[in-house]
Amino acid sequence: MIRLNAEIYSRNAIQLAPFLIGKVLCRNTCEGVKRLTITETEAYYGYDDTASHAHKGITPRNAPMFQKGGITYVYLCYGMHNMLNIVSGEANHPEAVLIRGVEGYEGPGKLTKYLNITRQQNALSLIDSNELWIEDTGTKPQFTTLKRIGIDYAEEKDRERLWRFHIA
Repeated sequence: MIRLNAEIYSRNAIQLAPFLIGKVLCRNTCEGVKRLTITETEAYYGYDDTASHAHKGITPRNAPMFQKGGITYVYLCYGMHNMLNIVSGEANHPEAVLIRGVEGYEGPGKLTKYLNITRQQNALSLIDSNELWIEDTGTKPQFTTLKRIGIDYAEEKDRERLWRFHIA
């Protein structure tokens, strides 16, 4: 398995989200390294995407989205679920890919709970961290393209975008 590098994370979120399907999310724990295949992702891209946390500009919460790709953006949703996002693209263009599911754990809150990913892992480098990283096994599974979910607050054009990717 090959660890993903900075060049891969420099892709924009719309390119990175489907690329991550079938890759392996790795989390170093006291029980050893847990490796789970990514089964679902969702892209958030730029200021114009009204579903994105970055739509209204930079805040302390969304600041990692404005960094160069290759770090995490972990935020708390509904006051109870940590959500793991992979920041992508170039600095100052906010974008990220939400990891919505991994093998055995459908739903972004379930996967972070199982892997003990919290806001302590916010802005963590996926390139050189020994805590959390993504590996490529060389497999390229089939996937479906769907509308994003959980974004009722976004404008209709953004709710209709086919920026969610799910392993077939």
